[in-house]
Amino acid sequence: MNAEDPVAEPASSFAGEPDGFGRLWTPHRMAYIQGQGKPAHDEAGDDCPFCRAPTRTDEDALIVARGERVFAVLNLYPYNSGHLMTVPYRHVSDYDELSPEEVAELGGFTQQAMRAVRRAMAPHGFNLGMNQGTVAGAGISAHLHQHVVPRWGGDTNFVPVVAHTRVLPQLLSDARRVLAESWDG
Repeated sequence: MNAEDPVAEPASSFAGEPDGFGRLWTPHRMAYIQGQGKPAHDEAGDDCPFCRAPTRTDEDALIVARGERVFAVLNLYPYNSGHLMTVPYRHVSDYDELSPEEVAELGGFTQQAMRAVRRAMAPHGFNLGMNQGTVAGAGISAHLHQHVVPRWGGDTNFVPVVAHTRVLPQLLSDARRVLAESWDG
């Protein structure tokens, strides 16, 4: 309120005006929130981001390393810097659909991803995981992928809890470059 107009709203209540709160804008996450580019369980090929990624350059697709049956790619919506996924090229949704050779290479790539992240970023630990199916938390359940998430003491703070926002200290392109440089073979 002010003396000239006692019912006027304070400036801090208008959109875009300073109000004492800091904001971390993450508009790129809207595509993820709205489910853009997420294939249904039975979709494959051009509609699947994991099928599409290997057709692009490593830099454009954020691919860290390529193998014969599996590739490692940065998560576009990471929990922490260096959050990788190991992904079979073949479009399968369940772990038990993988061939023995794919299982072996997926495991080997997961180990290599951990070594590369350790060399490049010195995490204190890792979360490794596969979410099988939408009800289990898979964001893209149609194409199997394993997460390799580096963790540091104190990497979870009030921001994700209060603001539902992650603070990442490194651009994805920079993380991809340092991890690719640290990759075995």
